[in-house]
Amino acid sequence: MSAPPVLGVDDTPAFRLSPYTFISERARELGTDVFDTRLLLRPTTCMTGPEAARVFYGERRLVRHGAAPRRLLLTLFGRGGVQSLDGEAHAVRKAMFMSLMTPEERERMRELAGRAWRERIGRWGRMPRVNLFEEVSELLCEVACAWTGVRLDRRSIPHATARLLAMIEAPAAVGPRYLRGRTARVQAEKGIAELVRRVRERPERFAGTPLQAVALHRDADGAPLDPRVAAVEVLNLLRPIVAVGRFVTFAALALHANPHCHERISSGDDAYLEYFVQEVRRFYPFFPMVAAKVAEPFEWNGHRFPKGRRVLLDLHGIDHDSRVWEGPEEFRPERFGTWDGGAFDFVPQGGGDHHRGHRCPGEWLTVDLMKVAVTALTRWMSYGVVPEQDLSMPRRRAPALPASGFVIDRVIPA
Repeated sequence: MSAPPVLGVDDTPAFRLSPYTFISERARELGTDVFDTRLLLRPTTCMTGPEAARVFYGERRLVRHGAAPRRLLLTLFGRGGVQSLDGEAHAVRKAMFMSLMTPEERERMRELAGRAWRERIGRWGRMPRVNLFEEVSELLCEVACAWTGVRLDRRSIPHATARLLAMIEAPAAVGPRYLRGRTARVQAEKGIAELVRRVRERPERFAGTPLQAVALHRDADGAPLDPRVAAVEVLNLLRPIVAVGRFVTFAALALHANPHCHERISSGDDAYLEYFVQEVRRFYPFFPMVAAKVAEPFEWNGHRFPKGRRVLLDLHGIDHDSRVWEGPEEFRPERFGTWDGGAFDFVPQGGGDHHRGHRCPGEWLTVDLMKVAVTALTRWMSYGVVPEQDLSMPRRRAPALPASGFVIDRVIPA
């Protein structure tokens, strides 16, 4: 067994070279599921494995307030959002999000997505070449705005999409990519905060929309959200929907690499469609990890967690843990036919309970949108050629994406 890393050594360069595998590979080298290191000059404890996830999402020994790096708040999350809350404040804010995940709202989202896909497919049929990631990102931005009640005309959708994508891509970036994300966050929050004020002046004009629910929400103290914080939470609805474009691109890549999956789904096997979507979420790299902070000192697995220590949970590593998943580096949708639905061994969007914990409240919408997308790709259209292109995904870039965005030629509506 290797010696534990010395906290005087900063591992940020190694982490940036392989953000998806840094924790799992170091843990294997050390023969442990938990180890200390230093990242961004700050002492950090890293954890991997389902039991680590159970601790991370379990008792209130770990909190979120003050855990996320500042650059994450300034780009991806925003300040004051649900991701940084704990206790009663988190429970009340999370309940607002969960109230939007009803069967009726999910069905409305599926209908909006289905109409958008059929319209786009018709448009793609008149285009010689389609960059799927770019087109689907705009499609999902349009769907997200229609669902939430953020009314944008079609000409504004490309600009809104670019802003949301800049936020998604900025946290692990340096230089211009990071600055674009910060600028996009400031501009988007300013515009949506003004929209929130208009909703509060004329709430009947936005009746029944998620936008109205956020604008009129009252926190645990009974006070309405500050307009800027309300804007952060509206963006916490819009941004993750657009981020599903990455999963859709991964799904197209998986269909291309595994023609038997395409054949089985196109034949109408809806059970296999579910397995396929879940395997895409497990197999491909989305966000590599999540952060928390130790509220009170404790020990786990023979390891001491001092108060105030930042803790990182290895999402990607858990989804590729060979102790849980047989042949984790093989794409096998069938594995989900026997999966027991565990809350801590499959964590592409977090683990634990959706209602009480910090698991992504929009996870069901992600699966719904992916099912619509894969149905569209296999049953509502065909494409004659996947031209030669760079489909590699440099693992040093997070969130990952095929370099070419997945290009297809000669789309034919079914």
